[in-house]
Amino acid sequence: MVNKSNLSSLLIIALGAAMIAVLSQIVVPVGTVPFTLQTLGVGLLASLLRPKEAFGANLLYLGLGAIGLPVFAGGTSGFATLVGPTAGFLWGFLAYAVVCSAMVKRNANLLNLILGNLLGTILVYACGIASLHFLANLTWQQAFLVGALPFLLSDALKITLIVLLRQPLLRSLKQTNYFKA
Repeated sequence: MVNKSNLSSLLIIALGAAMIAVLSQIVVPVGTVPFTLQTLGVGLLASLLRPKEAFGANLLYLGLGAIGLPVFAGGTSGFATLVGPTAGFLWGFLAYAVVCSAMVKRNANLLNLILGNLLGTILVYACGIASLHFLANLTWQQAFLVGALPFLLSDALKITLIVLLRQPLLRSLKQTNYFKA
């Protein structure tokens, strides 16, 4: 039997995965790895949710894409995406979600919020660069130049947006039982 707390948690996970899927469809093609708003969704969820739910939303998102639902960047999907040259970026979302969420508690100060999202973004870059290096046979330098450098400014802007949106979102969501705890 599912209690009210577990049901609320499952609903939050499903809505979080849906949010990432929607934001993933906003794509600006730039080189090997497209610029999307995926990481904005990942960062917002990690900044709002508990680690278990932030991780669950990202894992569900990856699972939905793996089974063929067109939720990845630009409507792509399939298991091959999760083992291809850019797969590390997607798997890095799990690390981002857990680490950032653990650092950013409900009453987190601005510094923790920024550092949590910065560290999460660095983890996504690290996983993505590693997959480009090993699976696309790029040198470490090439992988950085293709997989990170073009996105530094846009990711800084996304972190700024997360910082600006978090408090208003928490205030508007405080009526729900999940956000009261």
